[in-house]
Amino acid sequence: MRNMLKTLRTVGHVEAISYLLLVLVAMPLKYFANMPLAVTYVGMIHGLLFVAYVAAIAVTFIMRKLTFKQSVLAFISSLLPFGPFVFDRYLQRHSTTEAPVREVQKG
Repeated sequence: MRNMLKTLRTVGHVEAISYLLLVLVAMPLKYFANMPLAVTYVGMIHGLLFVAYVAAIAVTFIMRKLTFKQSVLAFISSLLPFGPFVFDRYLQRHSTTEAPVREVQKG
């Protein structure tokens, strides 16, 4: 259980760092130093990491390690520059051991 959450947290941190690099380094280089390739490369890397983070959220939800509410919060946090760091703190405070585990209906 902890392994998938650890993976989610790690991917979230890397994605958040790539977003900050894009906004705080690559974008100023593009507009103030006339270096548009910085946005091209950092943007592509960030895009791949964003997709990986959303996939990690989905897998963690499917494996029943996150509730639906936590999954939605994780996705919304991915859209904000420091969001994954804030969501990670939220996960630490609201341990998933306290969260209700969804039961699988057998039919």
